Amino acid sequence: MSNAISQQVLAELAPNGILQVAINLGNPVLAQRGPDGEPLGVSVALAKALAEELGVSIEMRTFDAAGKVFAALEEGAWNLAFLAIEPVREAQIAFSEPYVLIEGTYLVNHDAPYQRVEELDQACLRLAVGKGAAYDLYLSRTLENAELVRADTSAGAVDLFIEQRLDAAAGVRQPLQKVADSDARYRVLDGAFTAIRQAMAVPRGRRHAAAYVRDYVERQLHSGFVRGALLATGQTDVSAPRLPGGLQRE
Repeated sequence: MSNAISQQVLAELAPNGILQVAINLGNPVLAQRGPDGEPLGVSVALAKALAEELGVSIEMRTFDAAGKVFAALEEGAWNLAFLAIEPVREAQIAFSEPYVLIEGTYLVNHDAPYQRVEELDQACLRLAVGKGAAYDLYLSRTLENAELVRADTSAGAVDLFIEQRLDAAAGVRQPLQKVADSDARYRVLDGAFTAIRQAMAVPRGRRHAAAYVRDYVERQLHSGFVRGALLATGQTDVSAPRLPGGLQRE
């Protein structure tokens, strides 16, 4: 255990010497199941490296949707999580700088007339979303006309779109593109309605932990650790916000 790590940081991040981490498997860009069922991905790599740096053990609790991670905060289920930065969450969560930027876009029928994401905000349209996901929160704030139809998970939103013949499914570009690549009936729109800023998060009020995690993310971005973890799990088309001399800030 490093002498540079204060007891306040350890008490807030890893009480009883255990870093309890929430991993969202609902976003395959950030976390996936490995061959033996164990969680893998950039968020898992960051969590394990942090536990090693702190000199503590790690317990990972997996979820199938970001909304469920956020809801589990009230249960005290985790001391560290990986969530998209969203204003509605900031009252209860302190975020680091983003470590990954992900595009939110739409899956539509191949013969649909839409070419741009802006065209989907029409009163007659119904759009599937994963309940509580970053893009659900964003679209709930910004859409003026279209109706959101919520599924329990992001993957469930695609199923809902197909089963109920909705006009589009909103989500992260990469998993939507996999659906389109495997089924010629669907395509993904160019462009994005938002850049989803994925960050590490701790419960609000733990200022020592929050400051340490912010510094940790910056160090892992500058060192290339984040980019390496993304590449190691095949996420070659995701942006890690790192620039010479500093972070890329939105």
